[in-house]
Amino acid sequence: MSMQPIYDWIDAHAEECIRDLQRLVRQPSISAQGVGLRECAALVRKMMHDDGLPAEFHELDEGPPVVFGHLKAKKPAKTILCYAHYDVQPPDPLDAWTYGGPWAADIVDGVLYGRGATDNKSGVLAFNKAAKAFLQVRGEVPANLKFLIEGEEEIGSPNLAAWAERNKELLEADGMHCLDGSLETGTEVPDVSLGLKSVLFVELIARGAKSDVHSLNFPLVPSPVWDLVWALSTILDRNRRILIEDWDEGIWQLGPDDEQQLADKAARVDLGAMKEEWGIDEFALGRDGIDAIRARTYEPTANIQGIVAGYTGPGIKTIVPHEARARIDFRLIPNIQPDAAIRKLKDHLVKHGFGHIEVRAFDGAEPPYKISVKEDISQAIIAAATEVYGELPVVNGVSAEGAILRHVWIPCVLTGFANPGANLHAPDENIHIDKYIQGIKYAAAIMEHFGKSTHRPLENQR
Repeated sequence: MSMQPIYDWIDAHAEECIRDLQRLVRQPSISAQGVGLRECAALVRKMMHDDGLPAEFHELDEGPPVVFGHLKAKKPAKTILCYAHYDVQPPDPLDAWTYGGPWAADIVDGVLYGRGATDNKSGVLAFNKAAKAFLQVRGEVPANLKFLIEGEEEIGSPNLAAWAERNKELLEADGMHCLDGSLETGTEVPDVSLGLKSVLFVELIARGAKSDVHSLNFPLVPSPVWDLVWALSTILDRNRRILIEDWDEGIWQLGPDDEQQLADKAARVDLGAMKEEWGIDEFALGRDGIDAIRARTYEPTANIQGIVAGYTGPGIKTIVPHEARARIDFRLIPNIQPDAAIRKLKDHLVKHGFGHIEVRAFDGAEPPYKISVKEDISQAIIAAATEVYGELPVVNGVSAEGAILRHVWIPCVLTGFANPGANLHAPDENIHIDKYIQGIKYAAAIMEHFGKSTHRPLENQR
């Protein structure tokens, strides 16, 4: 059947889709601070019910509930797990927001501003409105749809894995995807990521005296800040190579498909536009072209996301701080395993004389993963992007949720539809209204193409 009536319905109901996004953005839901999460989950559930979709709470051991719904097709069909999250990043610094603040959801010149406008509340609603469009136009959906919307993605989904382990049958699907992120910078087409780096969050804590000491006594007391600086300098060199012994053990070796995807992306992506968006003259280490894309896609990283120590307020304070902390996020590409990475980091610090520095690993790090471009879900999303955006998408070998995939293996793809410059995780996060409406059509096209894929549905494989 033609998709045009589905697209026409979405266009005709654009105002409804926009109003619902404004309403959802106006509900704070900050997982890092525990703000507004249950209220937001309740709003998501109500919106799904209002749209004629099944939705219920699943309580986790701790933290906010998962909103889950299973909408079955009328005839035997494949099953797709539609993953999204209703939590958002903290909005700080508040004074850097331009249009009404992070919860205003103001629309200015066709752009909706607010925390979660792209990441990931527009993705939540794209799934919902696409499904509603099928129900309103055809009276049925083209595939079995399982909706999973969680509230802790932005802090690493620490409580999702235990729930997923208890609900394996509930989560079984033939494919899974997430609509989270923007179009490729310098293009008008989506990224299609056939894998994901794992993110290992670590805090290093160096301690000295029991309290701050007058700096006159610096020659006699430990200096946690210098200890931390020296320890950090052993982890990464100036060429951004991770110096931890055997860190790259078992790392993914690129094959012909991977190299071809890199070459295709290099030929299409405007890296100059990416530099302009970030306000830099050149990439780190002078990288450019395919080398820059290869590094971004396949290079393990050790990023210091913050350092806290001592006094930096007005005037001066002559102290030797008693404590210093640094937070690092390690991006682990397949097949670097989080548990092994933590052990290697601790062994490395001991070997270099920093065994006294505490290594605190945050819960939630899950193994990275990678799938083939030949998977049904990969092909369905590439076909849907080509249909909706008029040309092939940009395909990444590695960029959805390890907490789920660890217990229920499902071929999973990450893609997105927001405009470049959406300011994910930053002040003035935004989405262009036309990209949002187009993203709903993209979600519908994915459902349609996946429903048409030829392999046997999950129900017939048991």
